Amino acid sequence: MNKYLKIVLFGFLIWLIPFIAGFPFVDTSGNFLIPETFFKSIMIVVGGLVGVTLAVIYFREIGKDHVREGVTLGVVWLMINLGLDLVFVSVGFFSMTVTQYFTEIGLRYLIMPIYTIGMGYALKQKL
Repeated sequence: MNKYLKIVLFGFLIWLIPFIAGFPFVDTSGNFLIPETFFKSIMIVVGGLVGVTLAVIYFREIGKDHVREGVTLGVVWLMINLGLDLVFVSVGFFSMTVTQYFTEIGLRYLIMPIYTIGMGYALKQKL
């Protein structure tokens, strides 16, 4: 598979899998069936698990420029996830303003470039 297609596909999956995993915890009117803080904790863990797993898979085929690849991977994934979420915010699927979105959810996506750049740096040190 083309490297750039893989980056985009993995970025989409990092957004989609936690999105789907959250459905059992929210009713049809958007109310949480569990405490909201517990829900957010579950989403962070699921997102981290999916993201790190896909980053490991991605880096298996990267033989050089690991830090640059980590930056590219993290920034593209960040943009994909923010973009998809903001579409849902703008159409009203998430009942919050853009400001609320960034303070409650969006800022958390910064973890993506943090772990991809960290992986790239660790791989660079190993070679």
